[in-house]
Amino acid sequence: MPRSNALDTHTLPCCPALLSLALAGGPLEPLRQLRDQYDSSAAAIAAGPAQWRAAGCTPAQCQALSRPDADAWAKANAWLQDDNHHLLGWGEPDYPPLLRDSPNPPLALFIAGEPTRLWQPAIAIVGSRNPTAGGRDSARDFATALAGHGLAIASGLAAGIDAAAHRAALACSGSTYAVIGTGPDLAYPRHHRQLQAQIASQGTVVSEYPPGTVPRSGQFPARNRLLAALALGTVVIEAAERSGALITARLASEAGREIFAVPGSIHNPMARGCHRLIRQGATLVTHADDILEGVANLAGELACALQTRLHTPISPVPSGQHPAVTPVDPNYKRLWDALGYDPTGMDLLIERTGLTAASLSSMLLLMELEGRVASAHGRYTRT
Repeated sequence: MPRSNALDTHTLPCCPALLSLALAGGPLEPLRQLRDQYDSSAAAIAAGPAQWRAAGCTPAQCQALSRPDADAWAKANAWLQDDNHHLLGWGEPDYPPLLRDSPNPPLALFIAGEPTRLWQPAIAIVGSRNPTAGGRDSARDFATALAGHGLAIASGLAAGIDAAAHRAALACSGSTYAVIGTGPDLAYPRHHRQLQAQIASQGTVVSEYPPGTVPRSGQFPARNRLLAALALGTVVIEAAERSGALITARLASEAGREIFAVPGSIHNPMARGCHRLIRQGATLVTHADDILEGVANLAGELACALQTRLHTPISPVPSGQHPAVTPVDPNYKRLWDALGYDPTGMDLLIERTGLTAASLSSMLLLMELEGRVASAHGRYTRT
């Protein structure tokens, strides 16, 4: 006899099929394999229990796919009714490429804010929940400088260094996103509710956990793997010998990302984790330029992936000619016309082009890598 709080997937329209997969729980690999076998999430759901089992799904997952929990479904579906809330799934072209190529990527992402920001090159800034005043200043200074170079600031919305980095990016109108370890409708710690709402409004909040998921200890190390994978590199500012920031650094290394550590006083216990990372091979950094140099190669790879996604190749500039944006995408022409030889800020470019900050950031990155645009202190000029 079916459970009273279960939902019959055969009555669902095609669009919610991804939500059924996202709510199945359990190991991720069988669900990704199942999704890869079919053209859509709806086709994967319609394949039926025999194919689910063949993909490696557990009995509990098969039960959940057959009849999703009605309460969890209703809560997630209600959250997704907001125009600023999104569910981005494995197999979709907009799934972040750096995350796709990382160890054990999530099947789906619950996103509050602009999903395309997850394609923007980012630096993760992490550290102690109880930093010194100097540690907070370092987080603010690095975040401000990196945001001024067009990089997004990523962190985990925890107290201390995380919050300082997010706030600094918001204060200078930079891009920031938070990777959280609860459902996207919950703030942890609770006093960060307003900060989380501000990031969702001006940036992006992302979680692999469905709405209503309360904080549990095991979810935060899992959250850290997403943060580490989405960013080009991770900067650790003040971390004790046993610190969640060191877990993020280890996971970043396993994902093939760059690790940076800010040194501190030998008398500061919050610097011991950073010093250990440096001994283990992390790059010692004292200035944002140290970080920019370290992530240049991976930034180029991300730009190539973005260029492929947008289908907008940029033609080489013939010798002796001024650069001209290829007509493949008219948005590039609009952006090129909006730029001049005087430094232009992002707000003015948004006003002139009518494009979103996330789209402009991605396009400017490509043009900068091609040598057409130069950036300094958050302003852009033609070269």
